[in-house]
Amino acid sequence: MRSGQRAICTRCGDVIAHPSGEHTNRMCAAIALAALICYPMGILLPVLRLEEMGYVSETSIWAGSISLLSQGQWIVGLVVLLCSIVIPVMKLLGLFILTMGGGVSIAKRHKSAVYHWIEIAGRWGMIDVLLVAILIAALKLGDMVAVTPGPGVVAFTACVALSLVAAAVFDPHAMWDE
Repeated sequence: MRSGQRAICTRCGDVIAHPSGEHTNRMCAAIALAALICYPMGILLPVLRLEEMGYVSETSIWAGSISLLSQGQWIVGLVVLLCSIVIPVMKLLGLFILTMGGGVSIAKRHKSAVYHWIEIAGRWGMIDVLLVAILIAALKLGDMVAVTPGPGVVAFTACVALSLVAAAVFDPHAMWDE
């Protein structure tokens, strides 16, 4: 039986079972919270180490986006800032707020707006990972540059994976059953 469907007795018409997505949404809240805990480490720890002719440079996602903006590379800096920092944290906070039970009370129209925003944001969050992959491929063309992942990659990957699992577990029908 899928979420939101009711089992009805064919003889008397009474509801036999009314499944609730409350359990899956509590799991979604826990997973979103775990991703939110990994998130600061993912953006603040170094994710990339460049070694070029003896010069070593390590950078985090946060420092990299700020550096790009300060150097005047507005488009790339804004893509990294929005897609790696702003959109993912807003998506996780939205999922967490929508799935929080108890004391959090939100009007249905606001829930609907947050849910639609999460659906749209899910497509654009982390798109800069593709940008970093292209950058590394371009840098690897020269033999004088060594690119190695930093410790922030593990935390950022964990955050991305947990975010994907939280979005997959989320049951939007349970929001309306409350």
